[in-house]
Amino acid sequence: MAAQQVQWGVDDVLWNRLSAEERAEIDALVAAGRSVQAIVVMRECAALPQPDLRECVDLLAQRFTVLRE
Repeated sequence: MAAQQVQWGVDDVLWNRLSAEERAEIDALVAAGRSVQAIVVMRECAALPQPDLRECVDLLAQRFTVLRE
């Protein structure tokens, strides 16, 4: 249940703007330690307005925590 709470935290708005395929790609990049590439995908794939870097870094940290558990 803790993972679910982390997953749907502050950045759920950005996460919900991504398709299932984009989410899977981001999770694969995060799991592989490719943080910069994951942020690039977030910024390129999210619908307008484009998320700022801080939003992406926050979501990246959340996804890392969820995937680590």
